[in-house]
Amino acid sequence: MLIQLLQYLLYKKSAKKIWPDFKKFIALESRATKRFSISKNNFRPQLEENSSTTNFDRHYTYHPAWAARILKEINPTAHIDISSTVNFSTIVSAFIPISFYDYRPAEIVLPNLSCDFQDLCKLTFEDNSIESLSCMHTVEHVGLGRYGDALNYDGDLIAMKELSRVLKANGNLLFVVPIGSESKIYFNAHRVYTKNQIEKTMFDFGLSLKEFTLIPELGKDGGLVKSPSEQLLNKQTYACGCFWFTKK
Repeated sequence: MLIQLLQYLLYKKSAKKIWPDFKKFIALESRATKRFSISKNNFRPQLEENSSTTNFDRHYTYHPAWAARILKEINPTAHIDISSTVNFSTIVSAFIPISFYDYRPAEIVLPNLSCDFQDLCKLTFEDNSIESLSCMHTVEHVGLGRYGDALNYDGDLIAMKELSRVLKANGNLLFVVPIGSESKIYFNAHRVYTKNQIEKTMFDFGLSLKEFTLIPELGKDGGLVKSPSEQLLNKQTYACGCFWFTKK
């Protein structure tokens, strides 16, 4: 009952803001060739989009853009992505054949794109078998049960070790996680790491950092900030860290 009341109040608020424009639009229709059916029964108020600039998610807009630029530079004959945002694989598959794997496989049908199941904690690929690999904004969730996976405090470490295991010598791994000035778990959403924590962990697993780019929380601090200062890193609570690793 409470939810229905809140929905009703929201509708009333929406109607109050949008109704004058709706009546003006109806008046415009009366002087035009009627091509559509329009009535108050199809009232769908959109209240958050009348802004001076286009809103976007900084993490999920910038990190695929970063990865696509790296792939253009690497120019692999094929690429494997593990559980990153599907938009990345669908777009890049127009230029590079991509195999996309997820704990919850995506039913997408496109040329140059294949989709299948993988568990990041138990990858079925052979050791040293993948030349070009990405896993972006994913590992921070592993082991928290958010996506139906088993609870495991060290699930992220197991996943990182698996990524290193399957990467070829001199191969490239594009790796993205949330970055802050201190490491935290927000159960059961995600983990936040420090930049040094990720770099040391991956070094221990046999990887070397080729490039680090930060997507700061605030737009005024930049978009893709390559090799950010410690001062900028220390300002972050939930920023986005983009790591380009190679295998020793």
